[in-house]
Amino acid sequence: MQVREFAESVLFGTSLDDKLRQPESLLDDDPGTGLIAPAQPGRPSNLKFRTGPSNSDFPGLGALEDEQRRGKLLHFFANHELLATELMALVLLKFPDAPKAFRSGILQTLKEEQQHTRLYMRRLEQLGVEFGDHSVNGYFWRAISIVETPMDYVSRLSLTFEQANLDYTRFFADQFEQIGDEATRGLLERIYQDEIGHVGYGLKWFRKWKDPNLSDWEAFNLQLDLPLSPTRAKGENFNEEGRRAAGLDQEFINELFVYSRSKGRSPDVHLFNPFAESFLSRPDFGPNTQQAALAQDLETLPQFLCSRDDVVLVSRRPASAFRADLKHAGFELPEFVQLKNGEVAKNDELRSRKLSGLRPWAWSPDSIQILEPLMGNLSQTNPPVGPEWDDQIRPLFSKARSADLLTSLLHRFADDKLMTGRLCPPEQTGVLARELDVALQHIEAIRQTGHQKVVAKALFGVAGGNQLRLWEPEVRAAQISWLQRIVDTEGGVMIEPWQERVLDFSFQFEAVGGEVKKIDLVKMSNDPRGQYQASISTPRFAQDLAPEIADLIRERSRDLLFELHTELAAVLSDRLRNTGFQGPLGIDAFIYRKPDGELRIHPTVELNARCTMGRVMLEVMRAVAPGRCGQLKLVGKSALKKSDCKTFLDYAEQLKATRPLKFQGDPNPKIVSGAICLTDPRTAHGCLATLVVE
Repeated sequence: MQVREFAESVLFGTSLDDKLRQPESLLDDDPGTGLIAPAQPGRPSNLKFRTGPSNSDFPGLGALEDEQRRGKLLHFFANHELLATELMALVLLKFPDAPKAFRSGILQTLKEEQQHTRLYMRRLEQLGVEFGDHSVNGYFWRAISIVETPMDYVSRLSLTFEQANLDYTRFFADQFEQIGDEATRGLLERIYQDEIGHVGYGLKWFRKWKDPNLSDWEAFNLQLDLPLSPTRAKGENFNEEGRRAAGLDQEFINELFVYSRSKGRSPDVHLFNPFAESFLSRPDFGPNTQQAALAQDLETLPQFLCSRDDVVLVSRRPASAFRADLKHAGFELPEFVQLKNGEVAKNDELRSRKLSGLRPWAWSPDSIQILEPLMGNLSQTNPPVGPEWDDQIRPLFSKARSADLLTSLLHRFADDKLMTGRLCPPEQTGVLARELDVALQHIEAIRQTGHQKVVAKALFGVAGGNQLRLWEPEVRAAQISWLQRIVDTEGGVMIEPWQERVLDFSFQFEAVGGEVKKIDLVKMSNDPRGQYQASISTPRFAQDLAPEIADLIRERSRDLLFELHTELAAVLSDRLRNTGFQGPLGIDAFIYRKPDGELRIHPTVELNARCTMGRVMLEVMRAVAPGRCGQLKLVGKSALKKSDCKTFLDYAEQLKATRPLKFQGDPNPKIVSGAICLTDPRTAHGCLATLVVE
């Protein structure tokens, strides 16, 4: 019997006997001419693909002890094995001119798939289920029958669907072992071993046919066409051992492990642009070498703000080894899209994908320039741009707006004696000076009240930067020049008394649909100049605080910070409702000690109409077990020198050795202690973000 005749019987047969029969001997000296794939293979009527709604969806893991549910799951697997058999018959008929050795391997694999189908049918019969009792899905057929070359075939079936089966067969073998079903476990284990060989066979021909200048991973990515992507080549329980046994190299395994791509949900697109305020204050602003390096070091941080299948735009894709570390630690990974010359490449398919939302670190001229080509793809209302943005969003970044918020908040508590006794008085509110002489008058007026230390702030500044600290009795000439420059370039400068802080913290919010919602509070560690160093999250905000601070923020049944958080959300909702602003916001606050020793709360130092490190801290803590404390710290070169490490990678290795991660819980374990790098130490130039869990 000719292989061609045998393949026709398998592909077009309308009975299982036709499809699963194996002749004793086969010849392949008359392969015929290439066949055009039919819409679907021949099948018994009860195994034809269903169109429209059916019960053929994957039945899941629930109640496997129940034989009926077990039978439905195995019925699903049996259909996949039959589909694989039919697809291999199609390949034999579609590519008669393929190398003889390739066709011989396909024929042998086809026979093994026939045997797998028989094994499933036998086990189904033992469970009281007949193959055909449940409707079946034809997705595999639709995805693979369209292949145009043998290379397409090994890429789609061997390296995609059969590779994914390395995860599914091993995972479900373990599940059936747990419920004591040794018969099914043994069946799945046998199929698992065969699948290792099938993947290895496809890999051999894939390497023979691919561009030798490309790695296996690069060639694999280029070979798949949407909607098929490497996401389909893996299951939830990733099995490195089976992939190594099949011959896949470690680079391929790592890249696949961390690969993320939406299977259908419209993603949000995230972007890290930390210099929003600088772009707002100076239209000609460009980051210097040190600033650009800092932005690149931290550009992957938005990944912790992502939902599954979201996209993060980066100047360079993070290394697979770094992403693998994060995934092993329990973090979901987004898809990373690399910018070209600071923009989404003209030929990047992201420009044509349907998107759910755009979420830059901050809405500012630099992020609008990068994201504007994607705005037409949004499934919701576009963010404001152009003059509308300038009128409504730009003022939110001004320090003058922070002073207005503080005034409004103090007014809301004007009749609350307890709260007014613990909040800063109205004279602590910053004053906007639009002329140099007025600024100097305000500085002198503050000093007349007993505050010798004064701070002048540019209207647009971030992380304690773009400030002038006036500690000396006299304002020096260089300081006057700074004040004049800020007044000239930004239209004014904020003047306020400097306080001796004892605790920095932030209120975190999210603006959604015209309302501002509370998220949480985060403690902060700042340096003596007020510049950010770390965010700290504890199960209870008052945990580890000095008793006098804990007493300040609570009064019997009243949680004063909770009340302030609630009122700030209401004030922000009123201010933002008609601006079109969407996304995260933070308000920096602190507790300070007056010269007489009394503690007070300054609840609104700066409004950050953008994402903040505090918000990243809260999102990172989702991977941490309840009841643990976490610290998100930015490690700079000075800290690197103190640690006696030469590179950030050395620092990361030291951190890993001294604070190894420990987990608890199953099936989705959470971190209970240890440390991990949140940005890649291999490429860090001047800054590394780390998480330490106690």
